[in-house]
Amino acid sequence: MNRDLLSIYDLNMSDMDRIFFHAARLKEKLKKGENYQPLSGKTLGMIFDKSSTRTRLSFEVGMYQLGGLAIFLSNRDTQIGRGESIADTARIMSRYVNGVLIRTYAHETVEEFARYATIPVINGLTDLLHPCQILSDLFTILEKRGSYEGVKIAYIGDGNNIANSWINAAIRLPIHLSLACPAGYDPNQAILARGQQEAAGRITLHRDPQAAVYDADVVYTDVWASMGQEAEKEARAKVFASYQVTGELLRQARADVLVMHCLPAHRGEEITAEVIDGRHSIIIDQAENRLHVQKAILEILLKNGGS
Repeated sequence: MNRDLLSIYDLNMSDMDRIFFHAARLKEKLKKGENYQPLSGKTLGMIFDKSSTRTRLSFEVGMYQLGGLAIFLSNRDTQIGRGESIADTARIMSRYVNGVLIRTYAHETVEEFARYATIPVINGLTDLLHPCQILSDLFTILEKRGSYEGVKIAYIGDGNNIANSWINAAIRLPIHLSLACPAGYDPNQAILARGQQEAAGRITLHRDPQAAVYDADVVYTDVWASMGQEAEKEARAKVFASYQVTGELLRQARADVLVMHCLPAHRGEEITAEVIDGRHSIIIDQAENRLHVQKAILEILLKNGGS
């Protein structure tokens, strides 16, 4: 692996298999109550410009369980919020901590931080990408199916950072990705074009959710309005009204379809409560696996520098 984890596109299949293998090992150790602390004495700086539940908890608890320390810094807690340059902050933090997690708006912020840092930098979410989420999702599919090879994943909704990261995953892994997005809400144009060119016909974009979901092994959705888009919520609700994941939509998928959502979910909007709580849902397992996968990422990057 590279020193940093900014995008799934920067990983290869071997990198991801290494993460998944190690995550399974760490999950089993935790289940058995083993005291495994390979990051004793290590510190993770966590810069959060966006609010968070799962990302903060999984990384902070993960560092604690691995024997390390996580330091939470909101944009009110650093001098970046008062005008200090990203480059200066990256250089200074590199002298204090062993790694940095950043959850922010512009992807360029994470890239610039990584460019000037001399320690591992992890993308905890940007408006463009959410690699740690999709790695956890892939691990969950692997647990439930035994393999991701040939699996058809139908993503329904906004072409946001989750959709972009699924495209990057489909480039690197032998999965089929079927996206359904309303016109004007497609994934990032450059990422989609690259994906359709490099994934050899395994990535398709639809306007009709039923066409995307047909014969799918996994149906995945996300909120219609992400953080920073609250002013668009009412307008988006009208545009996305026919993109709701319902029991009726799932009838187009395979009989043993798995339903996933990265959370938080707006029940009754992008997905019905019946589906979230239904027999096809693996949403809570998916959320739990953020902890195990991110512990694997932390150990690989902070203990070994990615090597």
